[in-house]
Amino acid sequence: MEFKHIPVMLSEVVDGLDIKQEGTYVDCTVGGAGHSLEIAKRLKGGRLICFDRDQNAIDKSRQVLAKFPCVTLIKDNYKNAPQVLKEMGVQQIDGFLVDLGVSSHQIDEGERGFSFVHDGVLDMRMDKSEDVPTAKEIVATFSEDELARIFKEFGEEEFAKTIARNLVKAREKAEICTTFQLRDIIESSLPKKVVFSRGGASKKVFQALRIFINGELDGLENFLTEMIGMLSVGGRGCVLTFHSLEDRIVKNVFKLESTDCICPPKTPICICGHKARVKLVSRKPIVATLQEQQQNSRSTCAKLRIVQRI
Repeated sequence: MEFKHIPVMLSEVVDGLDIKQEGTYVDCTVGGAGHSLEIAKRLKGGRLICFDRDQNAIDKSRQVLAKFPCVTLIKDNYKNAPQVLKEMGVQQIDGFLVDLGVSSHQIDEGERGFSFVHDGVLDMRMDKSEDVPTAKEIVATFSEDELARIFKEFGEEEFAKTIARNLVKAREKAEICTTFQLRDIIESSLPKKVVFSRGGASKKVFQALRIFINGELDGLENFLTEMIGMLSVGGRGCVLTFHSLEDRIVKNVFKLESTDCICPPKTPICICGHKARVKLVSRKPIVATLQEQQQNSRSTCAKLRIVQRI
């Protein structure tokens, strides 16, 4: 399948990074290289270091960015970026971008198992070389309580218990192997009015499984703290989020890092010694224009948060 990728809020991200021609930038989740391509075009004497845990994304990005010698591609989880950068001798950077969404090609390739729109084997691993359970294995072996917890905690699914119960019943009759099998069980577990009104009734459960399998929220707070620490004065960090769980983490980290004293309100004198390291470029998250939302459905739930090192 052809690798298709539409970068979300491209102009807003590029403007948000405030790119210096000779600066050092990090695209922590290069995906289809849509954002990276525009960053690389603006560098003269600068450097762009790109990470992705998906080999397909690295291969595609290598093609897209082939004519830019300033680009370095690294196959690794973005959360390892601070350590890898320091091992490379990179102590300071002028900007970083993290796009926490699932790449378009991962959704469009049914065999990856991310989408309830395309039929395929239940997998959902972003890095297929990682030794982690697939969605198929989780659906087949986890207890009803464990499944309900995952659906509730990572998908905020209000019908988590019912769906988990019906999944366990269904797997006793036949093995659940495909995305369409899972989708049908989920939809049959929901009230009809929810199925017709939600706009993707299975979305929350698929999201929950994907987040759990890939550990998407694990270490995100620590990663952001480390990346902020690597920013040079005036350097910027941009993060694109696509659901409330990850956005809440980003929001809280940025709020903490942009606040001086964090003592309890009634403390007469500051004893924490905490100092702000960044300022918020915009107090409210930036969202896609109506035109972009109409052209690219992935952008409808996207939020862009930007900070600048002080």
